[in-house]
Amino acid sequence: MLALAVVVVAGVFADQQNNVLYQQSVRSAVQSELSIIRAKLEGNITSNMQLVQGLVATISTEPDMPQERFSQLADNLFNKTSELRNVAGAPDLVVKLMYPLKGNEQAIGLDYRKNASQREAALRAQQTGRIVLAGPVNLVQGGEGIIGRFPVFVGESGSKEFWGLISAVIDVQRLYKDSGLLAPDLPIAVAIRGKDGLGPDGAQFYGPDWIIADAPVTAPVTLPNGSWELLAVPREGWRETAPSAWGLRLMIAVLGGLVVVPIFISGRLAEERLAHLRALRGSESELRRMSRRLKMALQTSRIGIWENDLSTGDLFWDDRVNAIFGKPQDGGPRHYQDWEDALHPEDLERAVEEFRVAVEETGSYHSEYRVLNADGEVRYVRAIGMVYTDPGSTPKIAGVNWDVTADVELNLSLKEASRLTEARNSALAEAKARIEHNALHDSLTGLPNRRYLDRVLKDLARPDALRGQRLALLHIDLDRFKQINDTLGHAAGDAMLVHASDVLKSNVRPEDFVARIGGDEFVIVCLVDEDDTVAGDLASRVIERMRQPVIYEGHECRFGVSVGIASCRGDQVDAKRLLVDADIALYRAKSRGRNRFEYFSEALQAEVIQTKRVADQILQGLDRGEFEPWFQPQFDARTLDVVGCEALVRWRHPTEGILAPASFMAVAEELNVVPTIDKLVLEQSLRQLAQWDAAGLRVPRVSVNVSSRRLRDDTLLASLRDLHIQPGRLSFELVESIFLDENDDVARFHVDQIKELGIDIEIDDFGTGYASIISLLNLKPRRLKIDRQLVAPIVKGGGQRHLVASVIEIGKSLGVDVVGEGVETLEHASILRDLGCDVLQGYALARPMPASDVERFLRDEPWRKMSRPFHVKDSAKVRRPA
Repeated sequence: MLALAVVVVAGVFADQQNNVLYQQSVRSAVQSELSIIRAKLEGNITSNMQLVQGLVATISTEPDMPQERFSQLADNLFNKTSELRNVAGAPDLVVKLMYPLKGNEQAIGLDYRKNASQREAALRAQQTGRIVLAGPVNLVQGGEGIIGRFPVFVGESGSKEFWGLISAVIDVQRLYKDSGLLAPDLPIAVAIRGKDGLGPDGAQFYGPDWIIADAPVTAPVTLPNGSWELLAVPREGWRETAPSAWGLRLMIAVLGGLVVVPIFISGRLAEERLAHLRALRGSESELRRMSRRLKMALQTSRIGIWENDLSTGDLFWDDRVNAIFGKPQDGGPRHYQDWEDALHPEDLERAVEEFRVAVEETGSYHSEYRVLNADGEVRYVRAIGMVYTDPGSTPKIAGVNWDVTADVELNLSLKEASRLTEARNSALAEAKARIEHNALHDSLTGLPNRRYLDRVLKDLARPDALRGQRLALLHIDLDRFKQINDTLGHAAGDAMLVHASDVLKSNVRPEDFVARIGGDEFVIVCLVDEDDTVAGDLASRVIERMRQPVIYEGHECRFGVSVGIASCRGDQVDAKRLLVDADIALYRAKSRGRNRFEYFSEALQAEVIQTKRVADQILQGLDRGEFEPWFQPQFDARTLDVVGCEALVRWRHPTEGILAPASFMAVAEELNVVPTIDKLVLEQSLRQLAQWDAAGLRVPRVSVNVSSRRLRDDTLLASLRDLHIQPGRLSFELVESIFLDENDDVARFHVDQIKELGIDIEIDDFGTGYASIISLLNLKPRRLKIDRQLVAPIVKGGGQRHLVASVIEIGKSLGVDVVGEGVETLEHASILRDLGCDVLQGYALARPMPASDVERFLRDEPWRKMSRPFHVKDSAKVRRPA
């Protein structure tokens, strides 16, 4: 019974040891599989992030990059093998740039600060200034992704400012697939935790929940800023009992029977034999244990055993070695030549030499080589062996082989990935240099651009940068460039810009800086002496050279330049102020006839400030309704009956009182608000005309001025139709110098339509422009008004009176009523009447007055009392010139 008990205890212990070794081998196999997945995950994520690094570097130099430019750069990333799904740019944490745009439109406008699932990671990237890998998260545009967020900073070193984030979305499913997690033959079940890179403390986001509670094998995945944790168990779970357990138990039972049954059969044997048998059983049990452990170790480590008889060349290969060399696992005989024939041709000579050295010299064998199987498959093998000689036997060498193909291929792929990454980094560096050059230069002329100019001015603004000299800036604008562009095309315009840049470069000094800052605008920056003569001489040379004709495709092109010059001392450099001052001087040069240069001065600045003040007040006055019509009555030249009123705009200024058009109209023209003023005067005049009609006062018509811009307004006709104007009650006064001699089909069409609405057309200031008889015939106005400059001198007689008489005769011959303006005295009225003028207007009869005074004026008729001498016929003294 004691023997039986010993056998049972030994069997239980052996069974336990067998299970322990089995569990260790299984965990080792799971750990090996998990290590490969971890390496692939790390490699794929790292390569994806490195692809985006180049785009981040480019954004930091081009913070105002448009969508088109962003798409062009991002497209280069997607031409590479990666798991990237899309790349987004989020200046100030709001997505405004996206590639690819198609399918991701819903992400445009996403504010990371308002998105609960993405806010924390985005703010962490901003605060730490480091890459943050977040996710997996549910994407706004659909699907699930892992988001790498790259903080982008712009500006010079030491003064960088946060621009925003570049977010690269890694497709989760593609990452899992490329990393081997979705392989159908994967022998392990895997879970991942550490969402948002929080490692073991993070939430689980992949794999079944039960893995965590099943004593899993773990492996960390290192991320750019954090980590994940992989957890794995065998796909079928852990088996408590080794597959060979029942065979072992059967063997133990058999051994127990062999021990116990003979005891019961033989009875009591001699104590010496019993002791001998007991010792024998112990030795056999230990041998079996050792053999079993060796077998399990070989199976677990996937190591094959071989032995070579150095005398005969016979080889022994176990099943594992046969599998490595592509031979049948039949236990058949092998020979040294089988090994040599299987070697890869490129490794044959080296491997054979290493085997010879081990056999003949060192006795220790270590080698790595490739095996080329019959089906063309290449395997990488690592071999270790030792030479030995048993007593009475021939020398042999025995050893083990490993199939390290997977490790070698992984290492090669990692090296290739590293090489590709280095190549990409080099290409990105070159691209960054090209982008930096393009960002600072004009693509057409090759000159520095506005951004480069700002950098130069910033450098010159540093203390002691000018060393006592003055900084001068010449703002240059091409005159008549638009005409060349419009008549010969943009290619000609581009040729002129290139020519202009050549002229500028050939006339500046080597130390001067030339830049193109706009369409046809250039800037020269130079250091000058106290009297600024260098800048003036340079401007003169440029103006003279630009006057020379340029031949383009047989056409002689001529254009000039206007130049504005501003300068400042070294300790007072304000780049923005200097540019504004030069622009003010340029505006003055253009207003004084172009093709010249002007210096900026304090007086010029004061004039600009005053103009700006008036402009602001005009806009405020329009909002507050400060512009109103005043009315100057018009009289029949013979009866002195009121035949109409001219509406003249006045500005009821809150501090300066009533202002005439001369004090503000020029500024209003620059502001392009004259059409608005014309519209206000028209609408108020029509309302006033209706009030006079309701009061029983006879004002047959009202005349209003119409500017050239208002006449060309596409909305003019529609607005006039909405006013329902009675035919003959309204006249539009057009200045002949801005219309009659222009070939303007739009304005002419509007005039014809205005006539059809029953609105009369009058020519104002006739005689001061350049209208022709043909123009009058084409226009067919209802009335023309002789300018006051022609009327004023007629009291002196002579040629001026003859000129006025000729104008009146022209009007009569064309069937046009003639209005005489500037009737300052009754003598003017009498002469104009006798010359045949139809209507009189002037201070002698009535001054312009507000609408509130017109009603009293019409009722009292004061002009009739003071004009009694006008009715006395003096035909002998007043004669119409022949």
